[in-house]
Order: sequence, then structure tokens, then C-alpha cells
Amino acid sequence: MKNNTQINCPNCGTSIDVQDILAHQLEDEIKLKYQNQLAEEKKKYEDEVENLNKAKELFEQKKKQENELFQDRLDKQLKEDRKAIEVKLKQKFQEEQAEQFNALQKELNEKSEQVKELNRTKAEIEKLKREKSEVKEIAEAEAQKNLNVTLIAERERIRKHEEDKNELRFKELQKQLEDQRKLTEEMKRKQEQGSMQLQGEVQELAIEEWLAAQFPLDTIEEIKKGARGGDCIQIVNTRTVQNCGTVYYESKRTKDFQPSWIEKFKADIRMKGANIGVLVTEVMPSDMDRMGLKEGIWICNYEEFKGLCSVLRESIIQISNAISSQENKGDKMHMLYDYLTGNTFRLQVEAIVEGFTQMKMDLESEKRAMQSIWKKREKQIDKVTVNTIDMHASIKGIAGNAIQAVKLLELEEPEMGNEETEEG
Repeated sequence: MKNNTQINCPNCGTSIDVQDILAHQLEDEIKLKYQNQLAEEKKKYEDEVENLNKAKELFEQKKKQENELFQDRLDKQLKEDRKAIEVKLKQKFQEEQAEQFNALQKELNEKSEQVKELNRTKAEIEKLKREKSEVKEIAEAEAQKNLNVTLIAERERIRKHEEDKNELRFKELQKQLEDQRKLTEEMKRKQEQGSMQLQGEVQELAIEEWLAAQFPLDTIEEIKKGARGGDCIQIVNTRTVQNCGTVYYESKRTKDFQPSWIEKFKADIRMKGANIGVLVTEVMPSDMDRMGLKEGIWICNYEEFKGLCSVLRESIIQISNAISSQENKGDKMHMLYDYLTGNTFRLQVEAIVEGFTQMKMDLESEKRAMQSIWKKREKQIDKVTVNTIDMHASIKGIAGNAIQAVKLLELEEPEMGNEETEEG
């Protein structure tokens, strides 16, 4: 059989087994058939797997939806259960709170009643204390009253007894005491008169010494004690002119200012022929609180006198220089008189004297506030300088060239620096 299945190739003569070829062909056909079947089965499997996956996804989605619905229903049910539990707990808590509140209210009412009772008891105790204190005070007052009555009666009895016993002696002692009192008052009066006289003499000497020390060119004449008139006369002199004028000073150191002093002093001024009168007093007139001109008399205290005397002396020198000038003599004298007796001159003099007075006060306290006082003194000196310049300029404007130039007062005018300065 094997040999029957052998054939030779017509081209190459090779022996070929037909059965093997057929077996190979059949094997290839079967293999292809099984491969196709396998491919179909694989496709079916893949389709089944895909369908299963889709079904699984649908199942998962459905399961998720079911879970969500179940969770929603569960949450809703839990909320409802929680609310129900909360309501029950709240109701139970309110019931317990109500019971506690009622118990506390009951206890509070009991305590309030106890407090009210305690307050009533305290009030009763305080009332009893007050009544006891009042009774005690009444008893003490009654006892004190009785004791006072007894003491007064006993004192009156002893007084009458002593008066009857020592009446003459008492009157003798009373007379001695009265005589002693009169003697004491008389001695005191004489002592005060002597003291006031001594104080007046001290101020007189102080005025004379001040004038002599400040103005060595002037003549200071003392009015002798017992002679009619004031205390001293200042005759103003300069290096070029003698007796430019006179200033009459009178000193008073009493407790009260007497208006009659002014008329008496004016009569003394007329008798002496003085140009200006100055009354130096510790007590100013009732209508003056500081230095000023009253009825033609300059009135000031001792501190103001120190500045006033310089200003008045300067005014007398200026008037004397104006009189010595022959140019418009009558008009100049009239104008100078009006100026010197006018309010402007008085205000300038007061400003200058106030500046000197304040300077003296500041110098006395220099150790306590040196820097501050130097600053204040600078302002005060500026004030004095300005007022002096104003006064000099006013007089020069009236008298004209008869008034000599003062170099220190005319620093702002260099062309006048070579003029002669006034001396004295």
C-alpha cells in the first residue's frame, strides 16, 4: 500500500508520498477550521466578557443608586430618630429642671422668710438699743442738769460769801488794775509816738543820703528840726550851670495818709520858692495805688522815689537849658510847662520809675533765678531806655537846638556822633 501511494515528480523525478501530502492538507484544513472556530469562540468569549462588564457596570450603578437611596433613607430615619430622642431628652430635662426649680424656689422662699425674720429681729434689737441709749442719755442729761444746778447754787453761795468777805479788797484791786491799765496805755502811746518819729527820721536821713550819693554835684540842704517846712531841698547843679532849679522833699511814715499834708506842703513849696515838690510816704492816698501827681505834688513811696528823683532832676535841667535859650523863650517855656504837667510826661516818668523799681526787686532775688532775672532785667532796661529816648525826643522837639545831643541816645543817627554830650 505504501508503494501505491508513491509518485515521482515529472520535473525532478523525486519520489513524493501522496498520503503525506493529503495528510498535510487535511491537517492544514483541520487546523484552519479549528483556528476559525477558536477565533469565533474567542470573539464570543470577548463579547460575553464585554456583556458581563456592561452588566457589571449596570449592576454597580444600580447597586450605587440603591446604596444612595438606602443611605438617604437611613440618614432620614436617623435624623427622625435623633429628633425624637432629643425631644424626649429635652422633655425629660425640662421635667427634671422644673422639679429642681420648684425645689430651689421652695428653698428660696424659706430662706427669704428666714431673712425677713432675721431683719425684723435686728430692727427690734436696734430699736431696743436706741431706746436704751436714749434712756441713758436722758438720765445722764438729767443728772448733769441736776449737777449743774447744784454747782451753780454752790458757786453762787461761795461767790456771795467771798464778795461779802472781800468787797473792799476787791474794789481796791480793781482800782489798781484800772490805774495800771491807764499807765500801760499811756506808755504804749508815748512809745508808738517815739517809734513813729524815729521811723520818720530814719526815712529822712535815707532820702538825704541817697540824693547826696547819687548826685554829688547837687546841694542837699536839710531843714532843721522844729523849723517850718519839709525835710530837705535838692538844689540841682551841673558842671556848667549852677542852681538849675530846686526839688523840695518831705517824708511821711504814718499809718494813715492825711489830705491836709498836700495843702501844707504846697504852702511850704511856695515859701521856699522850689520848682517841684515830692512827698515820700509809706501809705498812699485812698485814690492812688502807686506813684502819681496829685494837686501839683508828686506822691510816691521810698522805692519809687529812687527812680522819680532822677527823672525830675533831668526835667529841671532841661527846663533850665530851655530858659537859657533866647529863641522863642516864652513859647518854649509854655510848651515845656504843658508837657511836664501833662499826662504823657507823667506816664513816661511812671514807666521809668516802675522799671527801676522792678530792677531792684529782681536784683534782690538774683541768687534764686539768675538766668531768668538777667532776661527780665534786659527787657526792663530796654523799656527804660525806650522811655528815656521818647522823653528826650519830645523835649528836643519842643526846645529845638537848645537841647544838647546825647550820643548814647542817638546811635541810630551816625552823622550826629560828633556833637558834644551833656554833662551833669
